[in-house]
Amino acid sequence: MATALDADPATLDPQETAFVAAIRTYGWFVTHVGAGDGAPGFSYTTGFQLTLGAPEIMIQSLRPDLAHQVLRDIFEDIKAGRSPPIRTPTDQVFANLSACLLPVDKAHYAEHLGWNRWFYAGDDFECLQLVWPDRAGVFPWEPGFTEAMRGDQTDLTARGWPAELLG
Repeated sequence: MATALDADPATLDPQETAFVAAIRTYGWFVTHVGAGDGAPGFSYTTGFQLTLGAPEIMIQSLRPDLAHQVLRDIFEDIKAGRSPPIRTPTDQVFANLSACLLPVDKAHYAEHLGWNRWFYAGDDFECLQLVWPDRAGVFPWEPGFTEAMRGDQTDLTARGWPAELLG
């Protein structure tokens, strides 16, 4: 798979050079995007697929430092052979809450995954949305989810969260 790691360094601008250097050094990079226009902020990985053969991961509405820590822990778990399940709530991600990884529909890649599209020269990569529950452990698709948190995560799947859980 050709990636930006194969690019002639003379063609990269300083930001691209730093991005590629981080992936060469650590095997992955995290991009943080602030909230805007009514959409939540989010963070996403680049390099999981290349380095680990695993999908990239995106998470919404966590502070950048916390998102980085969570994504780093997932990277280390996958590297150690402990991949979290997809489409199944799991306790492998957070200490006190479940989480659920669901496939991001490629229709959302252009709006949300710009650096990945640049790095992989298109949309030929997989990405999962890491969805977290409210403080009571209720996911956004479940009855009783905290309404005040409804806008903190948007559904980026193809068929909607409940349908994606069914596979």
